[in-house]
Amino acid sequence: MRLLRSTDLALRVLMRLAVAGETSPTTRDVAAAMEVPYTHAAKVVAELQHMGLLEARRGRGGGLSLTEKGRGASVGAVIRAFEGEGDVVDCEGPAPCPLAPACRLRGALRRAQEAFFASLDPLTISEMVADPTGPLLLSITPRPV
Repeated sequence: MRLLRSTDLALRVLMRLAVAGETSPTTRDVAAAMEVPYTHAAKVVAELQHMGLLEARRGRGGGLSLTEKGRGASVGAVIRAFEGEGDVVDCEGPAPCPLAPACRLRGALRRAQEAFFASLDPLTISEMVADPTGPLLLSITPRPV
């Protein structure tokens, strides 16, 4: 299974904010550090804010910060939110699969997808940045000048 870029970015933003300490990077800072377009980062940040996982403050002294809900967020739940609950394959698209009425593959792929999510459900954002990840994450993040 391959994650969408927005899912990957959402997880990296949450992990970065989990180690931010007293600093509150802006969306532009995060986009630059992760080498993604600002507009892409802004969409992801807006969705994370809507989910209650981070706070975004505008103006002087503003920036992004992780909420308590964000610190304890399940990695599996974040991935589900960004990836959606849809099937791995589209059996009913513009050209429906002729095997659909008797297919066993679709169910097997669905179970595999759920097992993937279930293996990530117990992991929290805070756990993802425990040593040695957190310090390494801080060391590769550019410092404001």
